[in-house]
Amino acid sequence: MGQKKLQRFAEIETFPNVLIYPEGMQGKWNEYFKNNHPVTLELACGKGDYTLGMGRLFKDQNFIGVDLKGNRIWRGAKTALDESLNNVAFLRTQIEKLDNYFAPGEIRDIWITFPDPFLRKSKSKKRLTHPRFLQLYQPLLATGATINLKTDSPELYAFTQEVIAAAGLTLIEDIPDVYALPEVPALLKIQTYYEGMHLADGRTIRYLKFRLPDTPLNWRTIKLPSDEATVGGED
Repeated sequence: MGQKKLQRFAEIETFPNVLIYPEGMQGKWNEYFKNNHPVTLELACGKGDYTLGMGRLFKDQNFIGVDLKGNRIWRGAKTALDESLNNVAFLRTQIEKLDNYFAPGEIRDIWITFPDPFLRKSKSKKRLTHPRFLQLYQPLLATGATINLKTDSPELYAFTQEVIAAAGLTLIEDIPDVYALPEVPALLKIQTYYEGMHLADGRTIRYLKFRLPDTPLNWRTIKLPSDEATVGGED
């Protein structure tokens, strides 16, 4: 590991806005932020561009970027400290362990911005909009909470549309080309580092907003047409 990465790993351990595998945080984020404002997560946040952008826009809400890679989190956390964004924090952990850190109903909304689309069908369960993850998120979400996906991947976009239909989810917004809109909403104007690269390459940015049902999901019973198409072999 390079010296710069080692230095950043050491620094984030001293940052008050970075929690690294914390214990006893379930149901206590209001104590951490010292208010009762709603909490929104950005999953696989990387450098935290969206977490920071939302924190700047909505001072009466709290935002937490979640990622495993401390080197990336360092950048977002440092910027939040420099700008005194007290409504922004970062959680270093695996997304699969979210229920170790949040109590039922504690999360207002989830944003998934430019995640790895895991294009191989054999890796589909790693997609953050796969029913396996939706089942994980469901009990942690407050009533009326939404899940938001912003991606340049036509495959992940189509896959998520398929999941929404197959699982009986409520589709709220489906925008096949964000920047073709006559006026791009402020929330969708926030750009991550990767989004800037994708736009420079001429890629189309897509957006989906949906809500999970009130009844508990069982991801194993949700049949996706794309899964059925792979029976008998994987790519």
